[in-house]
Parts: sequence; C-alpha cells; structure tokens
Amino acid sequence: MKKGKIILTLILLILLIGSLLFFTRDTSEVISYIDFKNMIEENNIESVTLTENEIYFNKINDDKKYKTDNPNSDSLKEELLLKDISVTNEKSFVDIFYDAFDVFFIILFLVAIYIIYRRLSGKSLFKVIRKEKTKFTDVVGMDDLKEEMMQVIDIMKHKDKYAKEGIKQPKGIILEGEPGNGKTLFARALAGEANMNFIATKGADFESAVMAVGPQKIRSLFNIAKHHSPVIIFIDEFDGIGTKRNYNGSAIETENTRIVTALLNELDGFKESDGVFVIAATNNSKVLDPALIRPGRFDRKYIIPYPNENDRLELIKHYSKNMKLDNDVNIEKLARELKGASSSRIATIINEAGIIAARKNNNVVNLKCILAALELTKEK
Repeated sequence: MKKGKIILTLILLILLIGSLLFFTRDTSEVISYIDFKNMIEENNIESVTLTENEIYFNKINDDKKYKTDNPNSDSLKEELLLKDISVTNEKSFVDIFYDAFDVFFIILFLVAIYIIYRRLSGKSLFKVIRKEKTKFTDVVGMDDLKEEMMQVIDIMKHKDKYAKEGIKQPKGIILEGEPGNGKTLFARALAGEANMNFIATKGADFESAVMAVGPQKIRSLFNIAKHHSPVIIFIDEFDGIGTKRNYNGSAIETENTRIVTALLNELDGFKESDGVFVIAATNNSKVLDPALIRPGRFDRKYIIPYPNENDRLELIKHYSKNMKLDNDVNIEKLARELKGASSSRIATIINEAGIIAARKNNNVVNLKCILAALELTKEK
C-alpha cells in the first residue's frame, strides 16, 4: 500500500514538473549579441529583462519577444539606462526551478536529520498503546499478583483518597522468571484491566552506537509516560540496561553507567501523583544494580515460575478453546507430560497441533497432531 502511494506521488510530481516546463517554455526569438548592441545604438529597444544567462527584450512597436546571450558586462545596465531603456533584473524559470530544487533538498535533509534525532532520542521509538484488549482472563495463574496489582492501580486512580490515609503509590515492581512464562502478557493484561495507557519497551531499545543516546532515550521514555498518565511502562530484558555499574572506564561500561544513573534519576524524579507505574522484567535479578532494586524505586520483586500442573491444564484449555479436540486427547495426561514447559511453549504446541490438523484438512485435533507438535517444538 505504501509502495503504491510513493509511486503515485512520484508520477504526479513528474507530471507537475512536465506541465510547468511545457507551459513556461521559452518562445523568444534568438538574436545575436551584435545585433542587440546595434539595436541599442539605433534606439530601437523599449525594455530589457536581464537574467543570469540571457537578455530578454522588446523592440519599440513590436509585441514579439526577443532574447540574446548575457555577457554579464558590468557596464551594460548603465548603458541601457543612459539610453532611457527600462531594465529589469529577473531570474529565469530554469534558475527558479534549480533554486526551488536546492530548497527542496535542504528541507529533505533537515527532515532526515529530525527523523534520525527522533529515532536516536527515542521519541519515535516508544509507542503509547491505548485501550489494551488483553485481560487477566488471558493470563493463567498469578492470582495473588493480579489481586495485589489491581490494588496498586486503584491507588493510582484514587490517589487523593489514599493520600488521606497516608498510603503512597508504589513506583514499580520487578518480575523475575525464565523467558516465556507470561511476564509481558501479565503487564499488558494489567493495563487492559485497569484501562490505562501502556508503553512496552525492552533493554535493547536503549542501546546505541552513539554515546549518551541511551540516557536520552530513558529521559524521553519517562517524559512521554508523564504526558500520557496514568500509564504503565513495561521494560523487558531489564538486565540489559540495569546491570551493576562498573567504573573501569571502558566505553560500554561508561554508557551502561550513564543509563543506570539516568534511570535512577527518573525513578526518583517522578512522584506518585505523576500516575506512572513501572514493571521491569528480568531473567536474573542478581545482575541488577542494587540502587535500582531498593524500596522506593522498584518496591517489590515477584518470581514468575514455570506453570504447575494445574496451571498447565488451564493453559491447554485456554489455548484450545476454539479447537475441537478428538476423544483420544487426554488434556490431564498432556498437562502432566508437559512438566517444566513454559506458558509460551504450551501455547505454541497447541497452535502447531491446530496447524497440522488443518494441513490434513481435518477439523478435529487428534493425538497424532499433538504428538507431531510436541516433536516439532521439542526444546534442543
């Protein structure tokens, strides 16, 4: 769709330029410069228009337009004026076209610089998601965490009420657990349940080959969040930017230190009244800088474990609710056999089984499809 619009724009631009060139084409009769000088001496010229490369002129009692080469003589204009000939300095259409072209490329260059700046600073990187559709019904387990986080959201939404009771809003939490166990899904569902804005980002978004860009992205993220409060910021792969600061002087460590410092400043800088709540997800909280995970910044840490047998059963039911399972599929037995599987792997297995069944033109997912999906998704 975008490609078609670009092609159409280029065609219209070419047609516009072609039309301008056609309707402004030069129909003046060419006269030699010697003849032009003779006409001056004979007082046969009424008016002259000087451009950079040509001289356009009109003869007395002659409606026709003439032109000759412009030698760019310093004395020509004075000579014409002494002969009482009207003289006008003007740019030709070609000169104007080239000037406009120069201006266009200058604007294009400035726009490119602005786009690069926005991308480096993070202003175009962090998208605010409104009306998140994910709900807690999409998240299996974590019931205690769901209940606790909804209370936090209630504090954010009714801060004045809780302030009278001396209760302050927590600024953030850390979710720790192996990949694929629902940390991102939980954050999205929380935003959906609370009907709050949501900004999803990850540690890699703050990396840059240019020094000091990472801290600027941190500042941009929190500025955007404050303008769209109440909002939940979700930072995945938090250990990618929140590792312990090391002052050994290397460029990478220096940039990491600046990012952590900027993050600390932002966490200390926003108040509970700002309506910003941060959820950081990590696979290993031990590598995080101690200053980040102290109370008052990230107030609590929650472990997101692999789903237990009951959770695995609920996950199978959830992801297969729109599928028709054959009688030979025992989901209780499957839940037991998937011990140690992450939530995302269970979702992948069920989806892959559905794809296999569809490939065989079968509207029922049988045990063979499940076993084939297990083999395809086997973790190496």
